[in-house]
Amino acid sequence: MITFKKISWANFLSTGNQPTEVILDGTATTLIIGANGAGKSTILDALTFVLYGKSFRKINKAQLINSTNEKSCLVEIEFDVNSVVWKIQRGIKPNIFKITRNGEELDQSHSAIDQQKWLEQNVLKMNYKSFTQIVILGSSTFVPFMQLPASSRREVVEDLLDIKIFSSMNDLIKSKIRIIREETKTLQLKKESIQDKVDMQKDFIDKLESQSKDDITVKTNSINSINLEIENLFQKSLTEEDRLAELNKSLETFEGVQQRLREFGNVKGKLSQRIQTIVKEHKFFSENTVCPTCDQDIEESFRVNRISDSQNKAEELREGYEQLQDAIKDEELRESQFNQLTKDTTKVLNEISSFNVQISSLQKQVRGLESEIQTVTSQIQNRNTEHEKLETLRSTLDQTYDELTKRKENISYHDFVYSLLKDGGVKAKIIKKYLPLINQQVNNYLQMMDFYINFKLDEEFNETIESPIHEDFSYASFSEGEKMRIDLSLLFTWREISRVKNSVNTNLMILDEVCDSSLDGSGSDDFMKIIRYRQPNTNVFVISHKDGIEDKFDQVIRFEKFKGFSRKV
Repeated sequence: MITFKKISWANFLSTGNQPTEVILDGTATTLIIGANGAGKSTILDALTFVLYGKSFRKINKAQLINSTNEKSCLVEIEFDVNSVVWKIQRGIKPNIFKITRNGEELDQSHSAIDQQKWLEQNVLKMNYKSFTQIVILGSSTFVPFMQLPASSRREVVEDLLDIKIFSSMNDLIKSKIRIIREETKTLQLKKESIQDKVDMQKDFIDKLESQSKDDITVKTNSINSINLEIENLFQKSLTEEDRLAELNKSLETFEGVQQRLREFGNVKGKLSQRIQTIVKEHKFFSENTVCPTCDQDIEESFRVNRISDSQNKAEELREGYEQLQDAIKDEELRESQFNQLTKDTTKVLNEISSFNVQISSLQKQVRGLESEIQTVTSQIQNRNTEHEKLETLRSTLDQTYDELTKRKENISYHDFVYSLLKDGGVKAKIIKKYLPLINQQVNNYLQMMDFYINFKLDEEFNETIESPIHEDFSYASFSEGEKMRIDLSLLFTWREISRVKNSVNTNLMILDEVCDSSLDGSGSDDFMKIIRYRQPNTNVFVISHKDGIEDKFDQVIRFEKFKGFSRKV
């Protein structure tokens, strides 16, 4: 059980530097009164702020700090949980969030979010929504159970019945299923990849085994045929090389023919010039008896001797010239033969070069065939190794398939668990078990407040309301006072359910303006009887501005505004 002891606040909303403290376990019933704006409802915001870090009313966190002092906003609360003393401090400017257990401050290294989560799950055992349904009933911004959407109603009841663990487990299962599905996809891709490798390896082995010795024989025969062709080309090349040697030997006999032709040409030129000179001399002495230069007579004997000498020399030179001409013709014939031999030699060299190119190409073909034979031979020799690779791949494939099967089975199992943990599973059965008790208690409290209707919540937390007059009623059909009776009945019922489950049992109950406009005098009296006699070990605080009800309470706390600040008097 959570027993709230006291709460204090300073620089919070309209409260100034002087702290306001309220003892929470002093009396069974306490009335908090004051004029509008005096700060009597501040306790609601202080309580939810210190426990949950948020205000009860729709007020931003920054607006909670006193607008005059604008700093040092601090709220403190003390409570017991099974003889363990807890103290929580929460403030703004500076930001403060401290949790103390039996006088020792807890580790502050975690984030505020993680601290808050730990506080709600391990100490308070209820979240903000559940707290407001079993501890507080407010009239301003409070949303009662019946005005909550179905999902929020379910959340409150699950929290009260201590079955939210199933929702947490469901979230974990959903996360687990998502992870397993991702793993399954990965394994499926892996399986497909390995299957492709197995198929490729099988095809490779099939092709390997189809290449027999006949294939090698065919390639060997091709090599032999090509080698014969190479040998034939070698023989042709040798024949041409012999012919080339003969041609080179013949060319040696014509060595110097071109030089001699050049020399004969020079001699021929000189002879021609000499003959021309002698012819001119013979013509001169034959035609002239007087020197054309000095006009003197040329001696006849001298002239005749010169004509005779020139004729003799010219005759000798003509004979030599004719011999030279014959020699030149002979050399020109030899030159022609030389040129032909040179052409033949070039042709033979080209033939030999062509044979060599063909031989080289055929030798390359032989090397290629020999390499293919070696590859086939190696593959055949390594056939066992390839079979081992195939078996390894098949083993890996089997393992992957087994893992995939296990993952799929795991998904089926988790899907089954997930279906059990959904709203329609185990939780629905537990809720179904408690629904008759819940409905019975609500109706009991309604009758205590002289409201004779048959109120019933179904498994989806939708209400069915029957009255002696009308059968098809809803919560929205009733007046504000009647709605308040339903809200109070639900509040009292939730508190009893919490005590039964021993999860969120608490001494504190704060009711805001329930006695003001919503409940008439009779309703207020019935309400006071319930909280006094049907809510044992409960410290009830009623906030009101209604006069004339002070005598119904064990204690009265009055709030007022003084110099702009709210204070308790």
